[in-house]
Amino acid sequence: MTVAARQAAAHATNVATAMKELRTQPTDLDRYLALRRLQRDNPPLFYRLLLANTEEILPFVYTPTVGEACQKYHAIGVPTYGLYLRATDRGTFLQRLQAYPLQGVRVVVVTDGERILGLGDLGAGGMGISEGKSLLYTAAAGVPPHQILPVTLDVGTNNQALLKDPAYAGLRKPRVTGQAYEEVVAEFVAALKAWQPHVLLQFEDFANHTAFHLLDTYRSQLCCFNDDVQGTACVCLAGVLSALRATGASLADQRILFHGAGEAGTGIGELIAICLERRHGMTRQQGRRACLFMDSKGLVCSARTDLQHHKRPFAHDVPPCRTLLEAIQQMKPTVLIGVSTMAGSFSSEVLRAMAALNERPIIMPLSNPTSKSECTFQAAVAATEGRVLFASGSPFPPCQHGGRSLHPAQANNAYIFPAVGHAAVLTRCREISDEVFLVAAETLAGLSSVADLEAGLLFPRFSAIKAVSTRLIAACADFMVRTGLGSLPADFDAALKGRALPTAASNLTHWEAYAAAHMFDPSTAKL
Repeated sequence: MTVAARQAAAHATNVATAMKELRTQPTDLDRYLALRRLQRDNPPLFYRLLLANTEEILPFVYTPTVGEACQKYHAIGVPTYGLYLRATDRGTFLQRLQAYPLQGVRVVVVTDGERILGLGDLGAGGMGISEGKSLLYTAAAGVPPHQILPVTLDVGTNNQALLKDPAYAGLRKPRVTGQAYEEVVAEFVAALKAWQPHVLLQFEDFANHTAFHLLDTYRSQLCCFNDDVQGTACVCLAGVLSALRATGASLADQRILFHGAGEAGTGIGELIAICLERRHGMTRQQGRRACLFMDSKGLVCSARTDLQHHKRPFAHDVPPCRTLLEAIQQMKPTVLIGVSTMAGSFSSEVLRAMAALNERPIIMPLSNPTSKSECTFQAAVAATEGRVLFASGSPFPPCQHGGRSLHPAQANNAYIFPAVGHAAVLTRCREISDEVFLVAAETLAGLSSVADLEAGLLFPRFSAIKAVSTRLIAACADFMVRTGLGSLPADFDAALKGRALPTAASNLTHWEAYAAAHMFDPSTAKL
């Protein structure tokens, strides 16, 4: 046996032992902490474990477990590796970034902790979400971990329980707001651009009242996106397009009802409108009319005068409806999407109403974590007699119906943001346009086989995420370069030398080979 073979065998044994130990942990939170300690103490083994068992480990490093970890972040002693930039540190952000031990950073994931998943204001504990998303860049799309920096802007918290908790390590003061908040973010962005001019910035779990504003303010100033607005929109559109492959119907013929009208929901609606505009010849406003929204006061309609700015483009001339069931009966939607964080709001009555209207109702309860999901997969299958096309934000187990094994799809942003981000890094993309996410959604929607669609797998199995990401990176990078958003990497041709490519290979095939050549490999990397 060669030295390399012996090393590979030893690595495999170590991974198997670590996985066995992980499975013996009593709770998912214990598994989360065990993984975080391993990441600190033995990075090479941690990343080999993560990449070899991504599908099994994902729920422990990200949703749903990361929500509980963020709630208890400082009390449970999570080994933090991200960077806190506090409002009280203003004037020193650039120096703090320059002092960070890793100086080859290409991706920054930032949160201010105000709207973590569906759990609300978790203050400095939001670091767990930045760290979790950072891990997914490596696990899903092969971005080297030393190129990724999780950041939390600690601007205080309005969560009284945290302010009274002696274990809480964040600023013990109400949230900074208004001009003072704007100045914190502005200094952070300016410092980031001075530190790493070609960095990708991902905004993560900001509240509605800041998420849209920050995206609009900074998307033309540096390469950035908001995963809750754009990443969620992309994976949801991919799920709808994939479901329509199973039904044979066109997106142009759909009526889509959203339960919840926050940043995630209206972001999805806008991307659907863009798809209808670019692919089906509609105007943007005609595309928006395909999307209907329910908020806490009922159906969003033109007669209402209490609407926030992000809801107004979707305020159509439709009759007012107070309840979700009434809206379904009146508007007759073909697709029902939950972004409300209201657990159980897709009741049996609601699900049966959708089933009565549609032969194959498309039901997507996207709220995270699992405790906030609008319905379970089992409830949707039962109420629709197994006819549902289903995708959720959190994972659910498969179930049996009518002698068939049905599998729930998980509309996990991890299918999207790591690949889009890695494409932006490779091409030094200057701006991520809405159409980049349209390209990613269409690419992802085409990857499931017909047999998988019939079994409920609207997305490829997450065990194949590296292959999926390679396809998405290639499609997005190709689009970025063709449209002038990015540039062809200097090493593009050199990276393809010695790689087998089909005769008359397409540029996309070349991009797939290039993306594969730039995937992180823990067996050869120095950590």
